[in-house]
Amino acid sequence: MFRTLSTTLRLFVLLALLTGLVYPLVTLGLAQLLFPRQSRGSLLVRHGRVVGSALIGQEIRGRKYFWPRPSATTPVPYDADASNASNTAPTNPRLVADIRRRLARLETADPNAHGPVPIDLVTTSGSGLDPDISLAAAAYQIPRIARAGGLSPATLKKLVHTYTRRPPVSFLGPPVVAVLPLDLALHHLYGRRKRLGVNGRTTKATPRG
Repeated sequence: MFRTLSTTLRLFVLLALLTGLVYPLVTLGLAQLLFPRQSRGSLLVRHGRVVGSALIGQEIRGRKYFWPRPSATTPVPYDADASNASNTAPTNPRLVADIRRRLARLETADPNAHGPVPIDLVTTSGSGLDPDISLAAAAYQIPRIARAGGLSPATLKKLVHTYTRRPPVSFLGPPVVAVLPLDLALHHLYGRRKRLGVNGRTTKATPRG
């Protein structure tokens, strides 16, 4: 009996080391070697500072930027620690109220918008953290951003095309637009336009004493 117990304990310790220490360390090492960006959370870095992740949406309210899909996490939107769906059925009054509130926000931001509102601009995803929107949702926002930011629709369409991700094969899903990288590029474009003079020359701010 003692021999059986001793063998069982040694086997338990060995398996615990293999599965609880060796395997995770080897897996982590391989992941960081083969997929360094993905294994670190697909972080987006600008000027040496982490500004977000390509896998998690962020709350964006400015009219000059593309808005992401609404978040279902509460009380903080896009909270990765509280990822969840709204779990409200189509007949639930709360879902109807949420959609009406989001529609009102879109209408307030752009009273001249025409056409049906894409469903992903007024409903949340299963995770509540969706970082992408549909091509239709991006196209719907272009007129508002063009007016608020002083950019041409053609320029915005080109940016949307640049940050559109397409699956390797069509049956894996529709193409989607990565909102945060798109808005970061848009923010950079606004800053560049602000620095340029009328004749395309770079201008420097004059300090005031």
